[in-house]
Amino acid sequence: MPVLEAHNLTKTYHIEDRAITVLDDVSFAIESGEFAVIKGSSGSGKSTLLSLLSGLDNPTSGRVLVGGNDITDLSEDQLAPLRNETIGFVFQSFHLVPSLQALENIMFPAELKGDRHAEERAHALLNRVGLSGRAANYPHQLSGGEKQRVAICRALINDPQILFADEPTGNLDSKNGDAILDLLLDLHRERRMTLVMVTHSEEIAAMAERLLVLHDGRLIEDTRQHAYV
Repeated sequence: MPVLEAHNLTKTYHIEDRAITVLDDVSFAIESGEFAVIKGSSGSGKSTLLSLLSGLDNPTSGRVLVGGNDITDLSEDQLAPLRNETIGFVFQSFHLVPSLQALENIMFPAELKGDRHAEERAHALLNRVGLSGRAANYPHQLSGGEKQRVAICRALINDPQILFADEPTGNLDSKNGDAILDLLLDLHRERRMTLVMVTHSEEIAAMAERLLVLHDGRLIEDTRQHAYV
């Protein structure tokens, strides 16, 4: 069974008397453990699609299934635990809580579900990404690359089935961007979790096992590529 399915997804925004369709009848299925890249030019609907797939937004029409379960019509109260426990999300802009230390930022999703081992797991993740000495630092005391590594740890604290990454290297210089990409791919291999990444990078797209290309809101290419090593 696919871990993630999009069925005829359409998203339309209404601005005054105009209707703007950002996604138009997009359908595909992603298998468990796949590394899939969603690619396209600016305005093609990439980030909108990721928001629909992760339950952060609702489609105008169509369905989203996660693990065979239709999440399209779930209430916010029903979606919240799903997003917290089944889905991890890494954003381009980090979205760390400024008033929380690095360790506390990572622990937060695990504490929400009552994990008594949240602190232990957070320390293990910080050690895994080479930031064991930064546990007590606040976001403003971290570099961009360090912030993104903390954000990745936070996304992984509850062992999600699917990790969504929206241009995760977009705000980083090339050296830090390469390091973050290597880290994500290493974690994908280790955990065999499903990784769905939005990018405009041809280099990253070439590494993916699956390539989905959007143009003006429509899916124009769906290719299974060679598995990377």
